[in-house]
Amino acid sequence: MGATEPHNLHLPYGTDTYQSLAVAERACEAAHELGAKVVLLPAIPYGTETNMQEFPLAINLMPSTLTAVLRDVVDSLERSGVRKLLILNGHGGNDFKPVLRELHGRTSVHVFLCDWFRGLTADVQPEIFDDAGDHAGEMETSLMLAYFADLVATDPRTGHLTADDGRMNATRFAALNRKWVAFTRPWHLLTTNTGTGNPHPATAEKGRQLMDVMVERLSAFLVELSSAAIDARFPY
Repeated sequence: MGATEPHNLHLPYGTDTYQSLAVAERACEAAHELGAKVVLLPAIPYGTETNMQEFPLAINLMPSTLTAVLRDVVDSLERSGVRKLLILNGHGGNDFKPVLRELHGRTSVHVFLCDWFRGLTADVQPEIFDDAGDHAGEMETSLMLAYFADLVATDPRTGHLTADDGRMNATRFAALNRKWVAFTRPWHLLTTNTGTGNPHPATAEKGRQLMDVMVERLSAFLVELSSAAIDARFPY
């Protein structure tokens, strides 16, 4: 699951989709080579962009629409005899945990979720990056430099990224700034050019290091998931 939205001034609108596909292709290939029966479905390139609507061509699917799309995909898989599904999500605006709760008990498909930019590598990100960043920062830029360098915009004179430093504006409320209270962030007020996190320390090598960890961890899960028998206590 990806998105179509601006990523500072140096990354393409399809960044979330490109990156998710890159992860998925490599993880599925590695799992297949280890004997897993795995099918990679086409990516869905749109996501929830309600807080980016002030930016042109941020293509929004409402959470209810995205839920309906995913429900229809699961129904199609169920009719085809698929009973295990992993959602690989690359966009922070896509919140699928409520969808998993809604689907639970209403389908024979066991649905799992991986937001690859969060928990999958949270423990190693500080070892690889100065500051991974939240959006179009060092982590996303490193991945794009490693696997889609031709889509990363640089100044032809200097070779430097055509990006700002991804500085975020603070709100007037301490509780929001300290993340004691959550809200939907209006990105035209939060950022200058939609970037959150400094992309300039990014390198292709850092992107490859992160990808290696993701592929190792995801492929191992896919191998186990493929071979696991579904019984009354699955997945326990």
